[in-house]
Amino acid sequence: MTITPPSPVILQILPALEQGGVERGTLEMADAITQAGGTALVMSAGGRLVPSLERLGARHHALPGCGSKNPFSILRNAGTLARFIQQNKVALVHARSRAPAWVARLACTRTGTPFVTTWHGVHANNFPGKKRYNAVLAAGDRVIAISQHIGQRLAQEYHVGPDRLRVIPRGADITQFSPEAVSGQRVHRLSESWDVPAGVPVILMPGRLTEWKGQRFLLEALARVKHVAPMTPWVCVFVGSCPPGNAYAESLVAHARALGLTDQVRFAGHCQDMPAAMALATVVVIPSLRPEPFGRVVVEAQAMSRPVIVTAHGAALETVQHGMTGLSIPPGDIQALADAMTSVLLAPPDALHTMGEAARATVLARYTTHAMQQATLHVYDELLGTELHKNAPTPFQDMTSAG
Repeated sequence: MTITPPSPVILQILPALEQGGVERGTLEMADAITQAGGTALVMSAGGRLVPSLERLGARHHALPGCGSKNPFSILRNAGTLARFIQQNKVALVHARSRAPAWVARLACTRTGTPFVTTWHGVHANNFPGKKRYNAVLAAGDRVIAISQHIGQRLAQEYHVGPDRLRVIPRGADITQFSPEAVSGQRVHRLSESWDVPAGVPVILMPGRLTEWKGQRFLLEALARVKHVAPMTPWVCVFVGSCPPGNAYAESLVAHARALGLTDQVRFAGHCQDMPAAMALATVVVIPSLRPEPFGRVVVEAQAMSRPVIVTAHGAALETVQHGMTGLSIPPGDIQALADAMTSVLLAPPDALHTMGEAARATVLARYTTHAMQQATLHVYDELLGTELHKNAPTPFQDMTSAG
């Protein structure tokens, strides 16, 4: 007699379903849970991605104040979640942010429910009490680190042992981030909207407009590129969301003007079609001034067979092999960044093609959404005695867009 493995109800909890890497990971796992035969629930304060989640077959349950750090809100929400777990026969709770993780830990303790956490962010512990607040993300029955960089930190600073620690890198959706999947029409439409002259090399910097992402650092390096190679044409496009009236964004525009870069720099704001943006790019630059916990945009660019230039710290040391799949520069070194960009602009097309192909091959081998989904399902299986990972979505299965 064949015994059918149980079909578990798995709840993910996070502050809200707006734009971001945590949210995208939540949707990707909701899709994987559903396709593997489980029931995917997500609890948050809501947001623009709720319809995308529900199109994947998952259910969203609103919990106002889900991301609140107020101790009374956490206690109140923990009681609400505990009742929800019991009423909906939730088999496992997966928390992806600190305040919701405190809620989930209290509720899971009351109900005896397995508790999984993922450490997504930087989460510095630079003032009293911060480390204790962060520690909830290191308190799961299984603790997922999104890179070796984060895994080492969890082991050293929070003493998470190998019995609980699982390193599962984020990944690129290779059905969307594939050169063959992006039409010339999509690329042309973007180039026109960004006023990029035909045939001019494009330096692309994707990232939220915030100081530590390195936009000002890049502008300084671009000024040196212009000085060293004045006859070499290029356009640099900064892609990233920014609230209206943001002082940092306004300062960047002013700084570009002061450096004489106005004609060569574009601040494009949010881009709905990042695969096309990367297809348009000659090189993708991610010059973060602080170590990135993972840096999904790096592997998405590599999945598009594009050379990348990254700062040599954090998870970039894992995802980029200097001189083979991209270039890395010392943190904060303006001249090194200028030299790296100049070398790409002057490189023969065959050399860039070889680097881009090596980059894509590395992503296909190590950093795909499918690999992340399967490894995370395996974590659930460890705690639940199920076999969800055997039914994970195939690498080339169409994914519903989270945009």
